[in-house]
Amino acid sequence: MNAMAALRQYQTVNTQAQVADANPHRLIQMLMEGGLSRLAQAKGAMLHGQGAQKGELISKAIGIIGGLREGLDLNQGGEIAANLDRLYDYMVSRLVEANISNEPALLDEVVGLLRNIKTAWDAIGQ
Repeated sequence: MNAMAALRQYQTVNTQAQVADANPHRLIQMLMEGGLSRLAQAKGAMLHGQGAQKGELISKAIGIIGGLREGLDLNQGGEIAANLDRLYDYMVSRLVEANISNEPALLDEVVGLLRNIKTAWDAIGQ
């Protein structure tokens, strides 16, 4: 096993252990952290002309945002949940556009939005 494969396997096991031990609040934090990480990686791939990797990473970020959206309780969450639902939908549309247009500013926009949501979410847990 080469060093990169070993590192990926360790990261997978480490993430699985964190998920197993996490409470629901922490799981949402982990999703947001994963989304931000994928977006940063996607921007790097975009800037270096790595189109296939960029597309894969944006797709992963879209999947993570989809997971956040699925976790919303629109019946009990009221206006906040409805606003987050619309915001997540907007973020996905911007990511699709970023993937097509290769425009890093669109990724930055989504990163800013997700970071703001994460900051508020982190404050809830304190």
